[in-house]
Amino acid sequence: MHHARTVGLQEQIGKFLDGHQDELCRRLKEIDGKGRFFEDLWKHVEQGGGRTRVLERGALFEKAGVNTSSVKGVLPAALASKLGTEAQRFSASGISLILHPDSPMVPAVHMNLRYIELGDGDAWFGGGADLTPFYPYREDVEHFHTVLKEACDRHDPSYYPRFKRWCDEYFYLPHRNEARGVGGIFFDELRGDMLKSWAFVQDFGRSFLDAYLPIVGHRRDEAWGDREKEFQLIRRGRYAEFNLVYDRGTLFGLETNGRAESILISLPPLVKWKYDYNPAPGSRESELQEYLKPRDWIQRTQ
Repeated sequence: MHHARTVGLQEQIGKFLDGHQDELCRRLKEIDGKGRFFEDLWKHVEQGGGRTRVLERGALFEKAGVNTSSVKGVLPAALASKLGTEAQRFSASGISLILHPDSPMVPAVHMNLRYIELGDGDAWFGGGADLTPFYPYREDVEHFHTVLKEACDRHDPSYYPRFKRWCDEYFYLPHRNEARGVGGIFFDELRGDMLKSWAFVQDFGRSFLDAYLPIVGHRRDEAWGDREKEFQLIRRGRYAEFNLVYDRGTLFGLETNGRAESILISLPPLVKWKYDYNPAPGSRESELQEYLKPRDWIQRTQ
């Protein structure tokens, strides 16, 4: 049994998450230029609640969601056995961001951070960020990975290789035999020195926009038309498949009686499933497949 709880950490985490949500929304609203975040405060059936913020039909984002939640309750027996523990009290705090740009040339992106504490004293962090382009550019993928690697390296040189591999394995659709996107980092059950982990989690959270916004700046003015939009909608289907079939956060939220509207905010606003769709060989659309095979994106030749 890991007795990892650090006194007072939950309060610090709650404050950070609220401040981080404010900062993310401020900067995303600024870069969108037109949209505004609608705020929805909700209460959990047992204890706690959250602050859901959604921007829809903006100039840049078709849908942007930035949610925080802090809930307490009792783990259902089925979920407890999945986590390898007893049915007991739990508290969970987190932030989750999902951005679905209108332009197919701008990648979708996801980021989340969470802290879970159990009644028996066990506690851990989880989180990650991953990029899902439709028309990928090598330099964008390298930039995203480089910023995340630098955030990891400031805390532990083993983090990036471990968390990158974990991301590649986690955001994978076995039934499609492809990755959901070009990866990033993913970590869960980060225990041990909780203050070290907490310092990393904050640094990673703050560095996220540095990983993503420069890509938006490079791609938002690229031309696109009906063909590109159609491809984006088809590819968004893969995103929906992953979130509904495999995503742990979605399942954890639903199984702990979280608020369905806030949990399912990660789904794209418009999606297409076209029967047996395959892009034409040699087309710009077919290039994406090469990017959906995990690899070391920032291996530099000296």
